[in-house]
Amino acid sequence: MKKFKGVSPLFWIGVGYLVLLVIFAIIGPTFRHPYDVGLSTPLRTPDAMFWLGTDELGRDIFARLAYGARISLTIGLIVQAIAVSVGIVVGIVSVYGPRWISSPVQRFTDGMFAFPDLLLAIMIVGVFQMGVGPVIMGLAFTAWPPMARLVKNQVATLKDREFVVAAQAMGANTPYLVFKHILPHLWGVLFAVMMVDVAATILAESTLSFLGIGVRPPEPSWGQMIQVGNSLKVSAPLMLLWPCLILSMTIFALNFVGDGLRAIVEPKKNQSI
Repeated sequence: MKKFKGVSPLFWIGVGYLVLLVIFAIIGPTFRHPYDVGLSTPLRTPDAMFWLGTDELGRDIFARLAYGARISLTIGLIVQAIAVSVGIVVGIVSVYGPRWISSPVQRFTDGMFAFPDLLLAIMIVGVFQMGVGPVIMGLAFTAWPPMARLVKNQVATLKDREFVVAAQAMGANTPYLVFKHILPHLWGVLFAVMMVDVAATILAESTLSFLGIGVRPPEPSWGQMIQVGNSLKVSAPLMLLWPCLILSMTIFALNFVGDGLRAIVEPKKNQSI
């Protein structure tokens, strides 16, 4: 537990919030009312039956926020899992691969940074139409290049360290070096960065849904709920408040956890090297 002593209290606040958010996403959509059925009058204010009120079609906002949390977390985690997987492969190939493979891979990765992430995601989603699948595809396609560059830089640094050079001198082959000596030193840093990038992915997904090209209705998305709430902000301001509040708190929590993990991992990483 000593490694947690210097961690900011914001880290623990973020962890606690994310645990509650996951529970909310799992049981919230059907805890009291279904998320996709109008059960009351439209724009009902919060009361004992509808804790956060109802939307413009009489649907329970509490249930829709919970289902939106499920969608946002699912998209964020899947996109980052794809980005980390591709980034690890590309980063390792860029360092250990033969030049005729590593050089084109590096140039392609560098070229990906020339495209604005959100615009490229919009183009991909536009080609495949709305839905969770196209959103994941579009965001994952723009998420892997920064991860690949991070992995490449880390691997290039680690490959010249004494413990890697010693293992190589003893006859260890490249796969053994990568899986035994390189990757174990990367997981902590990658996980810390991944938490921050999940926040960026959730924000990007909400932006796409706000623009009307993300998650397909009637499935709720926080961005979609913000777009509807913005059109009704005068007559029903709470419809705009709830999704904005939960989106902001989630982004802050993920960043707090990511920063805390980085503070935990980096000293350990430096000591082990």
